[in-house]
Amino acid sequence: MSRKICLVTGGNAGIGKAAAVQLAREGAEVFIACRNRERGEAALETIKIDSGSAAVSLVNMDLSSRESIIRGCKSIRSAGVRHIDALIHNAADFDVTRKQPRMSSDGVETVWSTNHLGPVLLTALLDPELSASEQGRVITVSSQGLMMHPQLQVNLEDPEFSRGGFTVERAYYQSKLAQVMYTFWLADRYSGTSKTANCIRVTNVKVDLDRYPDLSDFKKRLYALKSRFSISPEEMAKIYTWLAICPEVSGLSGKYFDEKRRTVGAGSWAENPGNIRKVMELTRRYVPELSAGGKQS
Repeated sequence: MSRKICLVTGGNAGIGKAAAVQLAREGAEVFIACRNRERGEAALETIKIDSGSAAVSLVNMDLSSRESIIRGCKSIRSAGVRHIDALIHNAADFDVTRKQPRMSSDGVETVWSTNHLGPVLLTALLDPELSASEQGRVITVSSQGLMMHPQLQVNLEDPEFSRGGFTVERAYYQSKLAQVMYTFWLADRYSGTSKTANCIRVTNVKVDLDRYPDLSDFKKRLYALKSRFSISPEEMAKIYTWLAICPEVSGLSGKYFDEKRRTVGAGSWAENPGNIRKVMELTRRYVPELSAGGKQS
């Protein structure tokens, strides 16, 4: 059997980095996608040392930029990659210090573009490589924080909050809800193929506060308190690795897992087929490539 090839977005820090180390230790060839090349190169060397594997490579990719995603896919193919066994959508924009929406180079609000649109586009562009795998696996990432917002729905009319009401928290949890719904939609499209799609609900994980130098003292104390009840990135990454390469989940698709590998519900609104269809119709207006892969809808 050929070596597994895994792509982890946001693989330069936190859970993504821990997952990259674990996958490399298990013998997989790992690509980490990182927006900042300098941080990515530093992480790359650490991952190689910690995993004891030289089969780790960096892809410079900004998930908020169509051009960057397209360029990143080309660089992966130019490295000789012909199949991808696991695509882990770990990267996320959640800058808790941000007060106003920020626009990407494409003119789209960055939380929405990085956390939802980017993963959708990347999956569509890499469909040939996922299809070439014996069993290509797409793994999306959501948040346990959605449980604190049981009435949350994707704003189908204004997902970028251009008409007001923007907060980083609201934009973030909306994008994570959209990712869960995308997972259900993708799993349905993958039905009858060798590909699968599953989502992970990330619980409270210790945060590296050095990544947020502008955080207020109050929020620093809040995160310090929260970390006492949080698990390590390494512990959370175990389910990433399990879903990415473990034989026992081969063929398992359309599931939503917590950190203990238990299936959990996403709520009645997110699980409603009509709402899933509407969210994906909205997504397709941003990502016309969405028609690629699986069966037609």
